[in-house]
Amino acid sequence: MGFKIGLDLGSTAIKMVLVKGDKVEWSRLVATAPGQEALALDLVKGALTERGLGDGDIENIAATGYGKKLMTSAGHTVDEISANATGLFKLSSGRCRTIINIGGQDLKVINLTEKGKVADFKMNDKCAAGTGRFFEQAARILDTPLESFGEMSKLADEPLELNSTCVVFAESEIVSLLAKGVPKERIIKGLHHSVARRVANLLGRHKVPNDGDIYLDGGPSQNVGLLEALEDELLMEVKVLPNPQYTVAFGAAISGY
Repeated sequence: MGFKIGLDLGSTAIKMVLVKGDKVEWSRLVATAPGQEALALDLVKGALTERGLGDGDIENIAATGYGKKLMTSAGHTVDEISANATGLFKLSSGRCRTIINIGGQDLKVINLTEKGKVADFKMNDKCAAGTGRFFEQAARILDTPLESFGEMSKLADEPLELNSTCVVFAESEIVSLLAKGVPKERIIKGLHHSVARRVANLLGRHKVPNDGDIYLDGGPSQNVGLLEALEDELLMEVKVLPNPQYTVAFGAAISGY
C-alpha cells in the first residue's frame, strides 16, 4: 500500500498531510503566498525527503481549498466541503454530525448524515467577521499574540459586549476601548462571544442528532477561549480533534479510497 498526499490550499495557509491507509504519517503547513503550487510542491518534497520516499511511493496527490485549481500537478481535486466532511467523519470514528469550520476568510456549518455524507451546509463568505482573518486583525490591534487569546480570555470574569461584528467597525471599537483603558482580557473574551453568537445564528435551528456530536474545526478551533464561548452560546459540548487545521487536507487525501 502506497502513500497518499492531501493538500489544502487555503486563503491563509497551505496544509499538507502524508497518509498511509487512514493514518497521517506527516503533516506541515506554510503561510499562503503568491506561487501557491511551488509552495505546495516544496511541502511534498520535504515530506518525501524526511521519510526517505520517492515519487513512486505516492499513489495520488489530491488538492482542495481555495487554491486547488492552481495545483496542476494534483491527481484530482476535491471541494472543501466534501473534504471536510470526509476527514472529520473518519477521524471522529463516525460520531460527527455537525461541523463548524472557521477558516481564514469564511465560516461554514456542515451537517452530515449518519453515513458521513453532506446533508446540507451554510457558509458566510461575504464578511470576514468570525473568521481567522478577524482574529488576526484583532491580535494586531491588541498587540497580543493570537496564541495567547485562549488563556487571556479565561482571566476575564465577564465578556465585554461588542456593538459591531463587522471587521472594519470592530477595529475602530477595539481601538476606542483600549483608549478608555478597558483590559485586553475583557475585549478578547468579548470577541470570542461575539463570534460564538455569529456561529449560533448561522447554525440556526439545526439540532445535532442524539447519536452524533458537533465539532469545531479549522485553525481557530485551537483557541480554548473561543471553544468555551461556543459551548456557552450553544449550551452543549463542542468537540475538537487533535491538529484540526489538517482535517480538510486529510479528507482530500482519503477521498475516493
